[in-house]
Amino acid sequence: MLDEHLDHVWRQQMATRVDRARRRRRGQPTYRLIRYADDFVCVVHGTREHAGALRADVERVLAPMGLRLSEAKTRIAHIDEGFDFLGFRIRRDTKQGDGRSFIYTYPSKTALASIKRKVGTITRQGTHHPLGHILRQLRLVRRGWCNYFRHGVSSRTFGYLAHFTWTRVVCWLRHKHRKANWKQLRRRYLCGSRAWWPTDGEQELFDPARVPVTRYRYRGEQIPTPWDEPASTAA
Repeated sequence: MLDEHLDHVWRQQMATRVDRARRRRRGQPTYRLIRYADDFVCVVHGTREHAGALRADVERVLAPMGLRLSEAKTRIAHIDEGFDFLGFRIRRDTKQGDGRSFIYTYPSKTALASIKRKVGTITRQGTHHPLGHILRQLRLVRRGWCNYFRHGVSSRTFGYLAHFTWTRVVCWLRHKHRKANWKQLRRRYLCGSRAWWPTDGEQELFDPARVPVTRYRYRGEQIPTPWDEPASTAA
């Protein structure tokens, strides 16, 4: 129902570039809904008061269905301040070197803290496990996380996660072999494809820093909206 309501307003008042320009000249806002499952963002071109009025309108539409906005998750934020959506932090910032402003999407602090907790849980397991068991679990949780966030500005985050996990694994090894020195640990475990990289047989520590970061090519004008009316066909 919310989709239908906002799409109806869009079609009636903001469907074309001319319509949007006319509204802005009159001091009226333009906005669009971005939704995934039960999470959504309303992007507003206007003032904070316009955004507040749109929030009230959304609450009014949801009320008959017995739904309401979460106070903890719902807020009004400027794009320069940024906001979190689906695990990403979306914010406008100045590009280093040339001073131009761009919209950046990168893993949020909450998402990074979540994967760090998982890494910490895995590397706090008992030292009776072989290293390969730890490396397999780390690969499963971090590879999926990195594949999700690789379509953003994530290189630095991936590098940090690689360093954090390496430190946790090495600490686990030091607890497992308390009497071994660095030379012994390196010969037995830290001899992967790179120097000092944890390895156990065919199992090697997954390196997030090597995950290629690719940006989605803008295809907004090529992707049909699900609200497009089906083309009529002759009988």
